[in-house]
Amino acid sequence: MTAQANHRLTTNIQRRIYGHATDAEIRPLNEERAVQVAGDLIGELFVFTVAGAVVVFEVQRSARSEAKKEEIRKREIEVMRQRDEDLAKEVELLKQKINEVEKLTKESALARVLNLKGSQTQAVK
Repeated sequence: MTAQANHRLTTNIQRRIYGHATDAEIRPLNEERAVQVAGDLIGELFVFTVAGAVVVFEVQRSARSEAKKEEIRKREIEVMRQRDEDLAKEVELLKQKINEVEKLTKESALARVLNLKGSQTQAVK
């Protein structure tokens, strides 16, 4: 029965493709030919089912692999972001130290200038 339905369907499709009349009567297959067509149909269905399952499996495997890669990239970006923050803090600390050194240097230079003027003033007296 399934082979007969498949025969009618494929015959109608072929007729449409080739531009023949589709309202013509389609003769049923003989029993031997029907069994052969049914076996072919079952075989093709099996092959396509297995192929479809392989495709689904491969897509899922690929998706898992990409998800792992994305997770690794996110971790690497987070490590870089943390390193950037640490470096920014270190730069800020170094700027503060430079400012302190400059301030001390200016104070020291000012003290030397004042000492020099004070020495000259005492020498004049």
